[in-house]
Amino acid sequence: MKVEQKGHTTILKDTIGDTASFLMKVTHEHNSFKNYNLILDLSHDQNLTLEVVKSFTELIKLHKKQKKSIVLVADSVNFNAVPKNIILVPTILEAHDIIEMEEIERDLGF
Repeated sequence: MKVEQKGHTTILKDTIGDTASFLMKVTHEHNSFKNYNLILDLSHDQNLTLEVVKSFTELIKLHKKQKKSIVLVADSVNFNAVPKNIILVPTILEAHDIIEMEEIERDLGF
């Protein structure tokens, strides 16, 4: 796992391509990242499925309780099939844009 800090956002990149073990590691180390917006880069896993993306639901709920954003990045999944509570985008740039919009919404009290 590669960790990169950019301002109020932390990018966690799965470097192995084993998304299940990446999810376990991020969940286990969540206290280290709970005060930051998170971008989870899953683009290294070419065999990523919708079911694997859905397995991030509990981590997303846990992170959103901290009033922080969490965005998944992958381009090999059908975006229309992803549940509404999971934010999945194809690029890291789009993930940063989503986080900026959510930060503005929180600042405005939405």
